Amino acid sequence: MAPHPVTLIDALLHPSCYPHDVTHIELHETHISWVLLTGPFAYKIKKPVDFGFVDFSTLEKRHHFCEEELRLNRRLAPELYQAVVPICGTMTRPVVEGTGPPLEYAVKMRQFSPDAQLDRVLAQGRLTSAQIDSLARKVAHFHEHIDVAGPETAYGEPDVVFRAITEAIPDVPQAWLTPHIQDELQDLTQWASCMASSFSTMLERRKAQGFVRECHGDLHLGNMALVENRVLVFDCLEFNPLLRWIDVISEVAFLVMDLKARNRQDLASRFLNGYLECTGDYEGVPCLQVYEPYRALVRAKVAALRGKTQGGTQDKAREDCLHYVALAAHLIRRQVPTLFIMQGISGSGKTTVSQLLLEAIGAIRVRSDVERKRLFGLPPGVRPPASLQERLYTPAMTDAVYERLETVANTLLQAGYPVIVDATFLQRRHRHRFRQLAQRLAIPFSILACTAPDTILRERVATRGADASDATIAVVEQQHQVREPFSQDEWPFVTTIPTHEDVAHAIEGFLQARRSSRT
Repeated sequence: MAPHPVTLIDALLHPSCYPHDVTHIELHETHISWVLLTGPFAYKIKKPVDFGFVDFSTLEKRHHFCEEELRLNRRLAPELYQAVVPICGTMTRPVVEGTGPPLEYAVKMRQFSPDAQLDRVLAQGRLTSAQIDSLARKVAHFHEHIDVAGPETAYGEPDVVFRAITEAIPDVPQAWLTPHIQDELQDLTQWASCMASSFSTMLERRKAQGFVRECHGDLHLGNMALVENRVLVFDCLEFNPLLRWIDVISEVAFLVMDLKARNRQDLASRFLNGYLECTGDYEGVPCLQVYEPYRALVRAKVAALRGKTQGGTQDKAREDCLHYVALAAHLIRRQVPTLFIMQGISGSGKTTVSQLLLEAIGAIRVRSDVERKRLFGLPPGVRPPASLQERLYTPAMTDAVYERLETVANTLLQAGYPVIVDATFLQRRHRHRFRQLAQRLAIPFSILACTAPDTILRERVATRGADASDATIAVVEQQHQVREPFSQDEWPFVTTIPTHEDVAHAIEGFLQARRSSRT
């Protein structure tokens, strides 16, 4: 690194450098940038470094990537990103937004409190389920509207993806290594070498179908902030288009992995399920087997680089690096999945129970109410017009919905995920269909039968808000007429959940019984 930027950064700690009032300045540093917090604005300056995957070695390159950072981040947080500004004057007396030949460039941002960063919000116990749901919708909407990679580009090609995975395996400093970490790195290196044969065709298909897009590229909690009670996503990855033009599922995998790394499997599952319900991209879930470990390796590599370039944070860098290596090693291990189907009249609490279950065990849920509308091109929360209502619930349409549910469940189960199918399952033939699926895959199968008194069923249905279900009192009465009781051979798979009682306690009891049966 050239010596002059450090001199410049030291000089920028003086309030007189800025075109606005400044009473206090804080300097934050990463392995590739400095950020100066001045009160009303933050100024981000790129370090003159070249790590191969990021090259800021010349002023021209740093200016270009400042402009890219502004362009990319205005897609998600235009209220934060103000301008690219020159730093003029001299190295010892710089002038931000001055005149004359630029010494450097900075991205000028509206400043927010460091405590607003979502990693800190989570650590302080202030991140809510509603905010995770909102974030899932925001990311889904963003992915729907961004540019798609052309077939002639290298973006998202299997060789590019697998090269990135191999390069992400961190060069862990010798002093940090233990025999266990060495074994995990060896397992990860072997896993990376096997990916091409297993996933190349799938990645090619994903690109051909338009899922490789100009994404954020660095979607983790440290790059999000709670500003005026809204989650804003900032700090897009501007410096390497190969790391930004990626499969949307790779982007989702980063945040899912990040939440798991922070021991919040519940929020990771909630975010993933919320995103999938919005997009319907269940066919992309098998790619998480590639991208989640890869994203953990990326964070491990960043921590290793931080340890080499910022001597004062060695202990934290070591802790982070080894934590992410261990997580990546855990994520490459395949688990035996389980198939759960919900059962019950509309209003019986199936969706509430399945939400608690998916957060507890990391399952993926597929809902008949959502998929029925998707088959008609309707968003989950939109009420269909009366003219369409009857067509949505014909016997033929119901059979088509169950066929879609089975197809999705099969894809998810074969990817190694526990699956919850949320539908009424009032008829034996539909229950039998999914029991057969579990038998073909040789995996455990469970039926969670949700019950509640009829008065509560009617009250719940009558007072539903913006839920995907369109059930009415008339639908509830019709379901009572067609419901078929469990047969004798079904009962061993059934657990009854009375949803007018303590549902969380019932779910915990169910999971405890499952754990006990396996020991």
